[in-house]
Amino acid sequence: MTKLTPDAVVAAVDLGATSGRVMLGHVGRNELRLRSVARFPNGPTPVNENGRVSLHWNIVELYRNVLAGLATAVAEEPGLASIGVDSWAVDYALLRQGRMLQVPYHYRDDRTVPAVDAVHALADPAGLYEVNGLQFLPFNSLYQLAADREAGTLDLADQMLLVPDLLGYWLTGVSVAERTNASTTGLLDVRTGDWNESLIDRLGFNRSLFPPLVNAGTRVGSLLPSVAAEIRSSRRVEVTAIGSHDTASAVVAVPATGEDFAYISCGTWGLVGVELDGPVLTAQSREQNFTNEGGVDGRVRYLHNVMGLWLLSESIRSWENEGHSIVLADLLREAAAVTAPVAVFDADDQRFLAPGDMPGRIRAYCEENGLEPPRSMAEMVRSILESLADAFARGVQQASLLSGKTVREVHIVGGGSQNRLLCQLTADRLGLPVLAGPVEATAIGNVLIQARAQGLVAGSLEELRALVARSFVPEAYTPARSLVRQ
Repeated sequence: MTKLTPDAVVAAVDLGATSGRVMLGHVGRNELRLRSVARFPNGPTPVNENGRVSLHWNIVELYRNVLAGLATAVAEEPGLASIGVDSWAVDYALLRQGRMLQVPYHYRDDRTVPAVDAVHALADPAGLYEVNGLQFLPFNSLYQLAADREAGTLDLADQMLLVPDLLGYWLTGVSVAERTNASTTGLLDVRTGDWNESLIDRLGFNRSLFPPLVNAGTRVGSLLPSVAAEIRSSRRVEVTAIGSHDTASAVVAVPATGEDFAYISCGTWGLVGVELDGPVLTAQSREQNFTNEGGVDGRVRYLHNVMGLWLLSESIRSWENEGHSIVLADLLREAAAVTAPVAVFDADDQRFLAPGDMPGRIRAYCEENGLEPPRSMAEMVRSILESLADAFARGVQQASLLSGKTVREVHIVGGGSQNRLLCQLTADRLGLPVLAGPVEATAIGNVLIQARAQGLVAGSLEELRALVARSFVPEAYTPARSLVRQ
């Protein structure tokens, strides 16, 4: 481990499903400051494949933006010492002799639908849950790999790298798999945290596809000379494995000062859960579709996926495509002013997963289920936020019940923490205080694990969270008495 000077700076590359950013972090025993040096869009790119429109990530453009952001970071902080990369989970690139075979598919692509049955014919869902502890999601990596095998692509590959590990490879030339993100593939043993070779064999995958596993905080390697030249860095810069699943990094930065908390990492997705020391593998847990994902320092992120603000952003995209000019702040104010009851729908319904006419799908759901469809944009937004708050509240309550963990407060971190109406509605439905912020929780967690690995700070996750709580004071939402559930 390199001992850095107190004024050393690290860079967090934080890639989300709709945007990416490069953040500079200054960290010390009593200091935690971040500033953004680059932001860029991200999203699915439709491609025609033999008459079928498939969705891919424009990973090369994403990497170009990362390099440009890192160049800006170095220009502002020539002493930059470390870089950490996090992203969404499950998606990957297949490589042969270090070369990418195809542009990574987007998890919202529907190619995995037939692969689900093929996987379950070899390993039934109950048996899979006992081994990997993951909730069923049709885009989990093992289903995507089965689809690639059916297409013949998998036979050409000699390595699979998840998105943050792929960027780490391009930066350093070193191939690894960081455990928090690897845990979402469905191919890790939930008890040991290692690749489950018997499951890999049963599903017909080649063991050699999967690179060595490393823990968050591991030094991966130094920047390749060509990369250092590209970002105009004249010094040795390390790439550090952090909690490369963006939710794992976000949970590191939950500003909790006690143990009895739940979290909602709210952005495109809403990840609702609690932090545990070990997995919950009961039949009830599987039936409720709760997942046991790897956390930093061997913790377990016991959580449930909710569609999240994707419902709102995709609705706005539909309205803008129809020619409407949308100002989000105005729309939220109008939604807050709605006093009549609105439909509360199941935010987890699979019809809402793919891009498309989200308002039309919501109206169709309401009509099919005997609910009054929203009539205006304001009512639609209010319906979406009420439905998300309901899903968040159910998720917290189920996580507590299934795990046996007491929850006395709920932390909402990420972009959703800025949505005041959503935070208040969640507090109202839970009957518990909701603490909102920080917005950039993922980047903060990324920076903190780098800083700890570099000797800038020390201590447990609890001590790191105490530093977050001092540096980014959350906004508190108290539940309305009339809505507290008994």
